[in-house]
Amino acid sequence: MMLETLSRTISIEEAPIAIATLDTNLCFINCSRVWEEAFTASNKDIVGKSFFDIIPNSPQKFRKVLENSFSLKDNIIEEQRHILPDGSSQWYKWNIKPWKQSEDEIGGLIIIHTNITKEKHVKELLIAAENVAKMGGWDLDMITNTIHWSHITKEIHEVPLDYVPSLETGINFYKEGEHRENITKLIHNAVTHGKTWDTELQIVTAKGKELWVRAKGMPEFIDGKCVRLYGIFQDIDKEKKAEIKNAQIKERLDLATEVANIGIWEYNVLNDKLEWNEQMFPLFGVKREEFKYNFESWKATVHPEDLERCLKEFDLALSGIQDFKTQFRIIHPDGSVKHIKANAGLFKDNDGKIIKMVGTNWDITQLVNTQLKLDKSEESFKGSFKSSAVGMALVAKDGSWIDVNDSLCTSLGYSRNELLKLTFQDITHPEDLNDDLEHLQVLLEGRGNSYHLEKRYFHKKGHIIYVVLTVTAVKDIEGNLSHFISQVMDISAKIEAQKKSEEFLELTKNQNNSLLNFAHIVSHNLRSHSSNLSMLSNYLVDEEGESERKEIEAMIIDASESLDETVMHLNEVVQITTEAKEQLQDVNLKTIVKNVEKNISAHLQQKNVECDISIDPSIQVKGIHAYLDSILLNLFTNSIKYSSPNRIPRISIEANKVGKTIILNFKDNGLGINLERHGEKLFGMYKTFHQHEDAKGIGLFITKNQIEAMNGKIEVESAVDQGTLFKITFVAA
Repeated sequence: MMLETLSRTISIEEAPIAIATLDTNLCFINCSRVWEEAFTASNKDIVGKSFFDIIPNSPQKFRKVLENSFSLKDNIIEEQRHILPDGSSQWYKWNIKPWKQSEDEIGGLIIIHTNITKEKHVKELLIAAENVAKMGGWDLDMITNTIHWSHITKEIHEVPLDYVPSLETGINFYKEGEHRENITKLIHNAVTHGKTWDTELQIVTAKGKELWVRAKGMPEFIDGKCVRLYGIFQDIDKEKKAEIKNAQIKERLDLATEVANIGIWEYNVLNDKLEWNEQMFPLFGVKREEFKYNFESWKATVHPEDLERCLKEFDLALSGIQDFKTQFRIIHPDGSVKHIKANAGLFKDNDGKIIKMVGTNWDITQLVNTQLKLDKSEESFKGSFKSSAVGMALVAKDGSWIDVNDSLCTSLGYSRNELLKLTFQDITHPEDLNDDLEHLQVLLEGRGNSYHLEKRYFHKKGHIIYVVLTVTAVKDIEGNLSHFISQVMDISAKIEAQKKSEEFLELTKNQNNSLLNFAHIVSHNLRSHSSNLSMLSNYLVDEEGESERKEIEAMIIDASESLDETVMHLNEVVQITTEAKEQLQDVNLKTIVKNVEKNISAHLQQKNVECDISIDPSIQVKGIHAYLDSILLNLFTNSIKYSSPNRIPRISIEANKVGKTIILNFKDNGLGINLERHGEKLFGMYKTFHQHEDAKGIGLFITKNQIEAMNGKIEVESAVDQGTLFKITFVAA
């Protein structure tokens, strides 16, 4: 027994920690050197002395802790603050365990001491920092699914200090909607992908208060598995709301500067100086030269019955209690009363002192009067709504039906209950939806009061209903959008009748165009042939040489055959009684060009025109023979008619296939056209661009109409005294 005690004594004395053994009277049996250094002077013998004699500054309640330790089996860990003689304090952590003299007898206590003063001070500083910054902490153990909140975190959530949160209840404190969805995603990404987060969100406290908080979280992984989430939680409500408020003020100011009919004002609090923009003077009916640019000048315009209230609201705004957002009446010099809407924001200096207020005013007289009339006629409207023969609906801002009348249900084929479960988007024709939504967005943004358009709905049975839709925005007394009134007039029968009428008119128009083209072609084409024959006849009369006469006679025969062919083509035009597009045939382009060249050969020879025709013989276009004759004849004769006297006339014709089209380039080196001056009227009827006795101003007009009748188009490039290029696009055969 003595050897065991000696062994224990030696081991305790040499222990590297502050440890001591006490007997049942709480007197020292032995202790380690580390203990002696902490609590006693050098070489002071403490064996047999009471614990409280050696450590006299121990708290009184610590005696009871030691006395109660004899009856406990497990260790006791106790933290105690000890006041030293010099007034300073030390924090100690005591680890206390009873030791046995025998199986049935307690011999005393084993005490291990640790100085935790430094750790306590650090902890106190952290707690103080949390309180100042309103920043709390949290810790989630993913293994045990337990979560710990610091007392600051609990204060922010306005829950009791003994509140025990769970992951689910913690998430549910976040405001329902995007805030709760965002924190859920962030936690998921942290657990699955190891991503940290630092974000600003809104919570709803246990007492129902909405707060902006900064939430920061970090995951801890072991062996690729998230075992812990921890982070900080900070109340930033005041700063965030100030930020939002400043953003709102900026938005109001930006809006005011963009809208030309809104008055903008700025009041300097320090020097009582009031500035108005140009719109404010007519808005208030004040002449610029009579305005004194101070607060009293504004007060003089306000209706006496509204002045006291406005001044109170103004003072509250300057005190920072609320925004200056109001409406009031003003009296114009002519005695008329106007209703004014006002919004304003505050500006502060670096010390937080309010120095000026900037705001906007606009006239809402018409809106107020309209609202009053609407209020008076509300009951009348309800009766009219129900019994109206025109379809009517009350529509919410999201497009859902608030109410519908019987006429609308009848037009669309739905019962009232069926229609109320839908939105107008559900039954609108897809091609009309965007136009309707764009008009609606204008009303939602407050940039209009109503719109009117024709659109299509789908009947319950699937067929299309044509309607005239009128949508009017309904606003409350403060000018805020409430809902919409839609009037839906079924015009399906009218549309069907209109379609038939348009089809008949289009048919008549096409027939008239065909007759007009026919008349112009007859006049134009036959005149060219007769002129050609007359010229050849004169050559024959004047020519004495036999060989030359035979050549002219051959040309007369060719011209006669061309005339006969033209008459035959004109006969084809007579047969066209419906759209030219339905009469298109495959025509060889090179053949038609060469025939026209042959028809006017005398004119070409007379002017010494050089022709270069480069067209693949296989190229065919969709066209009408007579129209193609007329088009090419007009281009040839124009190139001859408007050739330059300073150079040999040249005509270049080529054709290329591009995709499903044929591009014909008809180019000359004649006088050219000033497109900058005449471009817009180039193809107009009776438009001439050169002084020429034969210019009628009809050729290019006919040409363009004929080309478009064959699904083609014509473009022109020209430069004065350089020449002209016509690009004609035909449909390839």
